[in-house]
Amino acid sequence: MFILFTAIVFAVRLFYIQILEEDYKVAAENNVVQKIVQYPFRGLVYDSNDSLVIYNSPVYDLMIVPTEAEIKDTTAFCQLLEIEREELIEKLNEAEEYSSILASKFIEQISDDLFARLQDQLINYPGFYVLPRTIRSYNTKSLANVVGYVGEVSRSFLNRDTTNYYHSGDYIGIGGVEKAYEEHLRGKRGATFKVVNVQGIIKDDYRDGEYDTLPQSGENIHLTIDLELQQYAERLMEGKVGSVVAIEPKTGRILALVSAPSYDPQLLSGKNLSKNFPDLNNNEDKPLFNRPLQAMYPPGSMFKTIQGIIAMHEGVVRADEIIRTDGSNIGDLAPPGPYDMVKAITKSSNNYFYLVMRRMVEQGVEESQFLDARIGLEKWREYVKEFGLGRNLGVDLPNEKAGNLPSIEYYDRVYGPKRWKYSNIASLSIGQGELQVTPLQMANLGAILANRGYFITPHVVDKIQGWPNPNIQKEILPFDPALFGPIVKGMEQVVMAGSGRRGYLDSLKLAGKTSTVQNPHGEDHSGFMGFAPLDDPKISIAAYVENAGQGGRAAVSVASLMAEKYVLGTVSRPWLEDYVLEERYLPENAPRPTLAEN
Repeated sequence: MFILFTAIVFAVRLFYIQILEEDYKVAAENNVVQKIVQYPFRGLVYDSNDSLVIYNSPVYDLMIVPTEAEIKDTTAFCQLLEIEREELIEKLNEAEEYSSILASKFIEQISDDLFARLQDQLINYPGFYVLPRTIRSYNTKSLANVVGYVGEVSRSFLNRDTTNYYHSGDYIGIGGVEKAYEEHLRGKRGATFKVVNVQGIIKDDYRDGEYDTLPQSGENIHLTIDLELQQYAERLMEGKVGSVVAIEPKTGRILALVSAPSYDPQLLSGKNLSKNFPDLNNNEDKPLFNRPLQAMYPPGSMFKTIQGIIAMHEGVVRADEIIRTDGSNIGDLAPPGPYDMVKAITKSSNNYFYLVMRRMVEQGVEESQFLDARIGLEKWREYVKEFGLGRNLGVDLPNEKAGNLPSIEYYDRVYGPKRWKYSNIASLSIGQGELQVTPLQMANLGAILANRGYFITPHVVDKIQGWPNPNIQKEILPFDPALFGPIVKGMEQVVMAGSGRRGYLDSLKLAGKTSTVQNPHGEDHSGFMGFAPLDDPKISIAAYVENAGQGGRAAVSVASLMAEKYVLGTVSRPWLEDYVLEERYLPENAPRPTLAEN
C-alpha cells in the first residue's frame, strides 16, 4: 500500500513538473527569470507659493547578475565602460560578494553618452542590463538645511532596518524634509519579471506579466517656507555664522529657516554626494550643522520676557510695582534707579530681574535658604518649560535639540545636595549661566508673545499630497493673556527707543528684545527675538549672529529687514541692507565659535 501511494505521489509531481509548472519549462529551455525593479518617482516638493523646489532627473544604473554575467572580451568591455581592468575585477568581486544570483549596481548613474553606447552593446554581455531611476534636482541654491538630501542606504542601516522595506542600492532621505517625510516621499517600488536566455536577451514576459507590479510615485509635499523670504534671509546672512527663524504666529508655519553658512543642495545630489560630502562634513564652519534646531546658546536678555510673565503670574511682583536697583547685585548696563516691568524690559535691567527671580526662588516655604531654593527652582523650571524651553517643540525636522534647562539634580551634582542657594544660580535670572536655547525656541517665544499666550507646533510642511499636515497642535500656556501686555509694551519701547532702535520702522511696528549673548570663546553673539506688526502679528523672528557683538547691531538689523520684506512686501532702507551685507563678522583670524552639539 505504501509503495502504491509513493508511486502515485511521484506520478502527480512528474505531471505537474512536465505539464503545469512553467518555472521548470523555463529552466529546461536554458532560460532564466529576471526580476527588474521599477523605482518610483520620488514626491515633488513645492514652497508655500507653489513654486517647484525639488524635482526628479533621470539617470541610469548599470546592473549585474553575477551567475548570468559573461564577458568574452574584457579589454573591449573595459573600453566600453571607460574603466581599468583592476576596477573591473574589483566591481565583479563586490557584486559576487553581495549575491551571486541577485542583481546589484555595477556602475551607478552612468552618463547619457555611455547609456547610448551601452544600448547597442549590452546584447554581447549577458547578465548586464540598464536600470532607469531618478536623482534629486533643485530649482534653488537655498533651503539645503531644510530639505536635506537623498543617498544610498548603507549596510549598517540595512542591518538595523526592521521594516525589511529597503534593499541594497535603494535610496533614502538623509536629513531635513527628505528624512522626516521619507515614507510619504519615497513611493512604492514596482517590478517586472522577464524570461531571459543565456545570451541575456529578453525573450518574453514571465507568465504574461501576471506578477508584474507598477511603481507608485511618492506623495508631493508643499512647504510652509516662503522661498523669496528664505532667499533674502540667506543673502543677509552671507559671510556670517548664525541662524534666522521666522514663524507665522497664528499658524506655526515656518516662513524661513536659515542656517549660515549653508551650501548648494545640488552638491549632495546623485554622484555629487560621495565627492562633496567629505569636504562639507569636514568644513570648520560646519555647513551641514542645522543651527536653527541644533545650535544652543544662552538666550540672554530675550529670556527676561519669560521671567516677567512668570513673576507676575506667581504674584511676586506687579507690573506697576516700582523696584529700586542700586546695581550691586549683578553686572548691568542699565543704570541704577526705579523700575516697573515695562521700563525693566525696555532698559533691560539685569538687577531688576535678579531681584524678581530671587522673589520667585526664595518664597519662604522652607526656613533653610538651601531647601527653599530647591522648591522655588523646581516651580520656576516647570513654568519655563511651558514656553517650550528645555524640551523639544516637535518640529517636523530631524535632530531637534531641547536646549538645557538646569534642574535641582544638576545643581546637586555641581555643588552637592542641599549646598546651593539662589546666589549660586542667579545668572539664570538674566538668561545666562547653564540655560541654553535653540534659535527655533526663541522664534517660537516670539510667536507666544505675539499670540498673548499660545503657540502652534512649528512646522515646515504645510500639505502632503494636498492634505493639511496632521501633526500640528495648539498649546495654550497657563498664564492670563493680560500678563503679556506689559511685556509687549516694553518690547515695543525696545525697538522705538531702546537697544533695538536700529530696527525701528514706523510702518512696520516691530516689537522685540535684543540680547548680547556672552561667549567665553570669543566675541559675544548678537541676538534678537520679536514680532511684527504689533497689533496684528504676521511674523515672529529670532536671529543669532555669532561673534557679532551687541544684539542691537547685526541681529536686530537682519530681523527688521526680514519682517519689512514679509509684512510690507518691499525694503525701504537700503542703508540698513548695506550695513548688514557689508558687515561680515567673521574675520580670518577670529576664533571659531564652539557650538553645543550634544
